[in-house]
Amino acid sequence: MGGATTRVPMSHRVLSPSSNYNDGDNPVDQPVLQLSGSIFGFLEEDTTVLSSPETDRYHEIDDDEKESTEITEDKIKFWETQHHNLHATLFRTTSLESKIRTRTKEVLAELDTTDNVCSCSRRISGGCRACGMIEICRQLQNSGYNSAICKSKWKSSSDIPSGEHTYIDVIDNSNRKKLEARVIIELEFRGQFEMKKGSDEYNGLVLKLPEVFVGKIERLLALIKIVSNAAKRCMKEKKMHLGPWRKQPYMEAKWVRVVERTTSMAMVEPLAVDRDPTRTVRTRARSSMLTMDLLDNVPKMSNYLVPVVEVL
Repeated sequence: MGGATTRVPMSHRVLSPSSNYNDGDNPVDQPVLQLSGSIFGFLEEDTTVLSSPETDRYHEIDDDEKESTEITEDKIKFWETQHHNLHATLFRTTSLESKIRTRTKEVLAELDTTDNVCSCSRRISGGCRACGMIEICRQLQNSGYNSAICKSKWKSSSDIPSGEHTYIDVIDNSNRKKLEARVIIELEFRGQFEMKKGSDEYNGLVLKLPEVFVGKIERLLALIKIVSNAAKRCMKEKKMHLGPWRKQPYMEAKWVRVVERTTSMAMVEPLAVDRDPTRTVRTRARSSMLTMDLLDNVPKMSNYLVPVVEVL
C-alpha cells in the first residue's frame, strides 16, 4: 500500500519564478525559495508608508530648519542690497551739487563759531533751524544762486495724513541745453527717517544718511524710496504696523508739494550778531504831552534817556 500523500493547498504554496514544474513534480521536493528583491521592495514601500510619528516629527524639523535658513538668507540679501543702493546713490554727484554743498558747509561752519541770539525753539548746530535756513539762503543768494526758503503743504488722503515742511531749494537754469535743475538743502535729513523702534539693520542704514542733505530732487527721491522700503521691511520683520507718516508718499510730499517759495531775505536781520546780554540797554523815549509827571520819576529810571516836555 502506497504511503499517504500530503497535499499542500495552493494558497500556502510559494512559487519561484525561476522554477519549472512538470506534471507529477512534487513542490515539496523543489529547492527552498530565495526571496527576491521585488518582495522586499514592496515591504519597504509598505514600511515607508506606515512610518512612525517620531519619523514624521524629524521630517517636520528638517522642513522648519530649511525654511528658517531661506528666511535668513533672504533677510541678509535684502539689507545688503539696500546698503549698496544707498551708497551708490549718495556718492554719485554733479559739479553743481558739489559747489552748493561746499558753500552750505562753509555757512554752517561760520554759524558754529558765532554767538547767535535767537528765540526759535528748533535748534541746529550753532543756532536754530529756521534762522540757519535764512542765513544759508542769504549767503547762497550773495554767491549768485537762485535760492529760496520753500514751504510744502499737503492735505490728508486715504494713504497719508496732512502735514507741512520747510526747507531750502536752489533753482539752476545755467545750462540751456537741459531742463532746470532743482537742488534740495535739508538741514535735518537723517532725523526725518530715524525710528526708535527700528531694527539694528534699519538703524545702521539710517546712520549712513548725511545729517545735512544737499542734492538734486531726483537723488532725494531715490534715497526716499530706498529708506522707505527698508522701513516697511523693518516693521514687517518686527510684525509691527508701519505708520502712514513713514510711508514713501508722505516722505516725498515734504519736498515735492511746494505751496510757497520765498526768495526775499531783505526784511530779515542778519543772523551773525554778537550781543552781550549783560549790557544795559539804553533806549530813547519819544516826547509826549503825557510825560509831564515823569519829571519826579527820572532819578528812578537811570537806564533811560527820557526827554521831558513841559506842558504850558
